[in-house]
Amino acid sequence: MDITYRTERDLDREALQALFLSVNWASARHPGLLQRAIRNSHHVVTAWAGDRLVGLMNALSDEVMTAYFHHLLVHPDHQAQGIGRELVARMVARYRDCTRLVLIAYKEEVAFYERCGFRVAERALPVQITCLDD
Repeated sequence: MDITYRTERDLDREALQALFLSVNWASARHPGLLQRAIRNSHHVVTAWAGDRLVGLMNALSDEVMTAYFHHLLVHPDHQAQGIGRELVARMVARYRDCTRLVLIAYKEEVAFYERCGFRVAERALPVQITCLDD
């Protein structure tokens, strides 16, 4: 099936929850908050297989200095098909004029992001105060 890409922030709560559940992310247990978070994002790119949401990437940005990429996920049935790479490419193109494009990746995802042009910041570590129940 062909994949289509859209830029949209007002997504159906159930579709969002289903996508986040497919990858076992804790935010799926908070569908109302998740929907609001995506709606409040600066930019969102989605991937669709027909009418099924199969991928999503969102950004928080000041559009000048920094774009922070918060979520990138692809439904397991559609992984390893270039969807994640395409979502990243579209976001990087959208924020190409920002001086810093940043994200936090789990160790097992670093190689993917490096293939997309990111590099590990040698002197920086992610720091947080709170975390949604893992």
